Amino acid sequence: MAREAPKERTTMYTLSAFGDEIGPDLQEQMEVLSAQKVRYLELRGAWGKNVMEFSDEDVRRAQALLARYDIRVSAIGSPIGKIKITDNFDEHLEKFRRAARLAQMFGTQYVRVFSYYPPEGGKIQDHRDEVVRRTRLLAEEAEKEGVILGLENELDLYGENPEGNLDLLNTVNSPHLRAVFDPANYIIAGIRPYDRAYPLLKEWIEYFHIKDAFPGRQGEHFTCVPAGEGQGQISRILADFAPYASRRRTFLTLEPHLSSGGRFSGFTGPAKFVTAVEALRRILSDIGASYG
Repeated sequence: MAREAPKERTTMYTLSAFGDEIGPDLQEQMEVLSAQKVRYLELRGAWGKNVMEFSDEDVRRAQALLARYDIRVSAIGSPIGKIKITDNFDEHLEKFRRAARLAQMFGTQYVRVFSYYPPEGGKIQDHRDEVVRRTRLLAEEAEKEGVILGLENELDLYGENPEGNLDLLNTVNSPHLRAVFDPANYIIAGIRPYDRAYPLLKEWIEYFHIKDAFPGRQGEHFTCVPAGEGQGQISRILADFAPYASRRRTFLTLEPHLSSGGRFSGFTGPAKFVTAVEALRRILSDIGASYG
């Protein structure tokens, strides 16, 4: 009986990762990424600091390590937009300008952003106009700075659900505001990523965060699983997105949260990170997608 021909590789995805999922030391992050042939990093934190707390000396130190290991920055994993909608925005706008400057210094066009928490006891949907105003101002600043905002979906924000994200993207309607699609964050919110979120946001997706999970809120911390082992429908999403990915570089940024995950960060560790990389590569091989 003739063997089935292997699936044709139809597209190119580019692997990246949140290095602080591996550990706090940037050199350790570089060593593990290099060993796994992951050539890009979404820079969120190192040396016990969030990237927004980096001094210019920290930037130079990080640039030297990146150059030594031949690893590039895919995005600045900033926490911009992770404040209450009633918090001071002028100060936050200044922080965004620093994030844009960091993107320029690290040679990336992307700054990851969010869509604001409600005030204590309130509903973020009641503040829709202010969410739109702030997001539009960020997009205008992004255009001035030559960067692109990657709007990530996450629990309790205006963009917790795909309808909220789509509202922001359509209303602001800027080429400097695009979607970062995180399947697990939809699953944790009780939303089927491929069935409900992906069809709405497909045209807006710039790149992906790769983590998988089972449905149901679990408080500040939740347990995730390697890609393909949960209900994130990652294989179906990446297979369908392949024609779009073939037109431009599309990052798949590993954010596995295999040891812990919270509102502002997550942790996987070196050994489990290898498991996460292998799981994603299996998915890409199964759908016939090339990657680098």
